[in-house]
Amino acid sequence: GDRVAIEPGVPREMDEFCKTGRYNLSPTIFFCATPPDNGNLCRYYKHSASYCYKLPDNVTFEEGALVEPLSVGIHACKRGGVTLGSKVFVSGSGPIGLVNVLVAKMMGAAAVVITDLSASRLQKAKEVGADFTIQVKNETPQEVASKVESLLGCMPEITVECTGVQACIQAGIYATRSGGTLVLVGLGPEMVTVPIVNAAVREVDIRGIFRYCNTWPVAIALLASKRINVKPLVTHRFPLEKALEAFETTKRGEGVKVMLKCDPSDHNP
Repeated sequence: GDRVAIEPGVPREMDEFCKTGRYNLSPTIFFCATPPDNGNLCRYYKHSASYCYKLPDNVTFEEGALVEPLSVGIHACKRGGVTLGSKVFVSGSGPIGLVNVLVAKMMGAAAVVITDLSASRLQKAKEVGADFTIQVKNETPQEVASKVESLLGCMPEITVECTGVQACIQAGIYATRSGGTLVLVGLGPEMVTVPIVNAAVREVDIRGIFRYCNTWPVAIALLASKRINVKPLVTHRFPLEKALEAFETTKRGEGVKVMLKCDPSDHNP
């Protein structure tokens, strides 16, 4: 009868990655809906109890479902070293870019600038706390970097790249302050061309992330304390029976987060 949020990745073995606390890197991991592992679009589902986290009474099921994308932001901002006074550049204003804005501001970032092609997504970024927005059109990566610096008044110490697009990764390198950190979150093509020497001679650290680890308790605590509000991210809601329609809505790029509910009449507890 407990209300829980589930972490979808469960290691099958206690290997070296689990022992060092980086279980997300375990090659044995089971992850919901990553082939060949099945997902959990069903009314009843069995999951490891160790990866089920109880929800406080003041955290809704919908908020609990958003712990997963929120965890990506927590893991990325931790990897980037966001702290009090940080100047942060977030590339991409999709759901993952937005949670990175939320988390960066909560962790003490003094200013966050975010880029995207879509004006409506940038408006949503403003709503969740972005200080500056840049609608990218035909600018070169260097020109985007220059705009970022102009708005922040300096080059950002931390860039969080959430698109995986080659030009955006290039802009991330050019934009990041010497000695700063670029976190690669977005997944694009396996091979990309980037100005690696520019990063190397300026000691820009390039860090990757793979999903998340040890983030569920943190995320739930943030939601329970109302330090972070993820509700604006949900733009569409569908009952489980209309899962296909929900996926088609997402495929068309409509809204931000599309939510599936087992019982459409069951909203907040």
